[in-house]
Amino acid sequence: MGDAEEIKRRMLAQMQNQMVEEQQQAQQEAVEAQKKAIMRQLLDSEARARLERIKMAKPEKAAYIENQLIMLYQMGKIRERITDEAFKELIKRLVPEKRDIRIRRI
Repeated sequence: MGDAEEIKRRMLAQMQNQMVEEQQQAQQEAVEAQKKAIMRQLLDSEARARLERIKMAKPEKAAYIENQLIMLYQMGKIRERITDEAFKELIKRLVPEKRDIRIRRI
């Protein structure tokens, strides 16, 4: 009987872990859906296309930009739809350019 109880306990623990993972995945999907909805509201079609291209090339940079846009929107700093030109300028201000490091040998 001890083995059967051990198997039941393991299966129960595995099912609980699976349920927790499914809940976390559902929450993450809900957050992503909210982000997409806010981006659709904030950015015009060209700016959204630019963000998608950035997301394909550099996902971390795109996530940073999205989070900054959402934060600015929630603080009330963004009140109108952002065009592609304005989005380019905003990206320049939000994400500093990498510095070119040169090593000179003496």
